[in-house]
Amino acid sequence: MFQILLSILLLIALLLNARGLQAEEFQPVQYPDGYKAQLNQVYVEINNWQGLMDLYLPPRGEAPTPVVINIHGGGWNKGRKESQRGFGSFFRRGYAVANISYRLVQVAPAPAAVEDVRCALIYLINNAPDLNIDTQKIVFTGSSAGGHLALMGGLLGNDRRFDGNCPAVEQEIRVAAIINKYGIADVGDWAHGKHTSRSAVMWLGEGVDDLAFRRSVSPITHIKPDSPPVFTVHGDADPIVPYQQSVDLHKKLDEMGVRNQFVTVEGGAHGRFPKDRNREVTNMSMQFLDSLGL
Repeated sequence: MFQILLSILLLIALLLNARGLQAEEFQPVQYPDGYKAQLNQVYVEINNWQGLMDLYLPPRGEAPTPVVINIHGGGWNKGRKESQRGFGSFFRRGYAVANISYRLVQVAPAPAAVEDVRCALIYLINNAPDLNIDTQKIVFTGSSAGGHLALMGGLLGNDRRFDGNCPAVEQEIRVAAIINKYGIADVGDWAHGKHTSRSAVMWLGEGVDDLAFRRSVSPITHIKPDSPPVFTVHGDADPIVPYQQSVDLHKKLDEMGVRNQFVTVEGGAHGRFPKDRNREVTNMSMQFLDSLGL
């Protein structure tokens, strides 16, 4: 019965996603003079699927540059990298930007999206000399499901359990910081908790009732004393991803002694913050990175 229900949910999501993609037209990313764009670079190939990233590289100087890996949201079942813009704060600081796609649940359920994010990270590490990026200054950022994937990509650190599709990497994997915008910290709670999410149930697939599996794809279980610093923002009136997810994440980070900053947007919905408050939060996140020497 569960398999039938899951198949129906996946079909509905696929149809809605296809309809949305037909209607959407995205404006290209505007980047400063001197930057170069390398669009749709293949960072991994799995069966007939290609993981693509759009790279925006600053003018090549003597020193390698920091890089931010941006991950779109959409409940792991919709969204496109082309919808992402707003990289101006990173461009002004001389960051390279890698805006990535990943497998949605219609292509493959969990942990596929996590695997893809890790492969994108490893691609950048392996190609750092050619791209002139600093592997000691890699930042993940994402919103909602993208926030979850940003947390997973960074908090896993040198844990290679989801790296089976990626090429070998010789150096230790360590991310410098994570910017988490109202991301899911505990996928199992989102699938079975007070506010059950259809997106979480679909993404977990056959692993929805497997506690060990749910924990393996939940960022909150991967926090260690040496985890990278985390900046989190969440609206306390979010009707989609419960605000408590970020409260619990912040508490666990504090307990483990991990440097972090948690910003609450009073009355904020799911990413729909007042323009002035949104600008303020962006500035705070940049100041957080600046304080880390990034």
